[in-house]
Amino acid sequence: MTTVETAALQHIGAPDAPLVRARLDTLLAHVGLAPSARTLIACDGPAPGCRPAVGEAAAVALAAVATVAAALHRQRGGPAQQVDVSTRQAAATLRSYTLQLLDGVSPGGAPSDATPLARFHRTRDGRQFFIHGVLPHLAAGTLRVLGITDPSHDSIAHAVARRDANELEDALAAAGMCGAYARSAAEWQRHPQQQATAAAGPLEVVRIGDAPPEPLPAGVRPLSGVRMLDLTRILAGPTCGRTLAEQGAEVLLVSAQQLPSVWSFVLDTGHGKRSAWLDLGQAADRLTLRALLAGADVFSQSFRAGRIAGHGFAPADLARVRPGIVSVSINCYGHQGPWVGRPGWDQLAAAVTGLAHQQAGPDAPPTLLNCAACDYVTGYLAALGTLVALQRRAAEGGSWEVRVSLAQTGRWLHDFAAARDVDPAEDLSLPPHYFIDSETPLGRLRHLAPVARMSATPPRWDRAAVPLGHHPAAWTMPHPITV
Repeated sequence: MTTVETAALQHIGAPDAPLVRARLDTLLAHVGLAPSARTLIACDGPAPGCRPAVGEAAAVALAAVATVAAALHRQRGGPAQQVDVSTRQAAATLRSYTLQLLDGVSPGGAPSDATPLARFHRTRDGRQFFIHGVLPHLAAGTLRVLGITDPSHDSIAHAVARRDANELEDALAAAGMCGAYARSAAEWQRHPQQQATAAAGPLEVVRIGDAPPEPLPAGVRPLSGVRMLDLTRILAGPTCGRTLAEQGAEVLLVSAQQLPSVWSFVLDTGHGKRSAWLDLGQAADRLTLRALLAGADVFSQSFRAGRIAGHGFAPADLARVRPGIVSVSINCYGHQGPWVGRPGWDQLAAAVTGLAHQQAGPDAPPTLLNCAACDYVTGYLAALGTLVALQRRAAEGGSWEVRVSLAQTGRWLHDFAAARDVDPAEDLSLPPHYFIDSETPLGRLRHLAPVARMSATPPRWDRAAVPLGHHPAAWTMPHPITV
């Protein structure tokens, strides 16, 4: 077992603080680490409007990230340091794309806002079925599966009402479309997909190849000199890259121009990153990516099962080309089991794992959380796994794969604590010190600051968010970083 510096976690104020402490220790133990030291989680508020304790869970995940980052900095010869995380501030990050202002104006919300192609509809057998077809290709494909051309609410509702839930779920998956019906936590516990992934817990860090030990590059921050290729989009994967960038990693976001994106998400998760265009369908771009891989430490992707392998960049391929690589794999339902290849989104993970029922409360129809908890927390867990893999690579060598999924996170969130009562008059306002301003190529962006406070290496982003494809597909030259 690897030892993370320091011994006891303390908490302030709230009745649920002992549970938060236990959850952090359990999460660290899950990845082979001892209880954290010099880490304080201030239980100063939950996620407003949420019955599940998703704000506290986000704080635990972020505290674990900062604790391992502090340990890595200590291994570089840096001092031991205090880590502080606020549950209220962590909860705010779960809706951070809604809280940013570009030159004083909101850049917009998620594309699912107020559309019948992203909401619950009742099936013939009485189940609540969540259709997710908000991107153009998903909208067209979902309508084809439903056998309609009219995207109005009534048309979609009538089409869903003619189908049984399991049959519609399978039909959408067979067509590469996205939809699932809401299950209770007990139903999901019995489902073959949950049973296939239960032993993995919220994340896995798996050795996938041999390589000599590789110390972290020289630098003054926890991830100084660490290079990450980020081939993810919407929303968990980019959150992982953003979280590593705030610890000093050089993150190059790689996107293809023909893929749809969501501008508010690009801004929200782009802090600290450079961004380049590459199309893996083109041989020349695959060669460019392979050349970038030779200089990378981390390769993160959220393709559906088999897709990245078809381009020659499966985790095993990465380990052969670049021994010592840390491969991060993110999907909706998990990395083994009958649903391993199914596409999905935050809302579907919340529906199938019981979160939507937990949010609704007893005897109420399922409803979604008012935040993207599965997405953001999955990103934080992926970042945690990456730090652990880098720590193991430095100590024992090897190539590593970090595996996370939205459904594994959804299950972890559901089981984190008993659902609480929601006060409809809860204050949604946030204090000004939660926010910072960045000068982007498109204007002044006001957005949430990093949550964790670290006494020796305060997390920060060295680059402002940029439009996709803003930079060349190349690593930067080494340059000094001041703190």
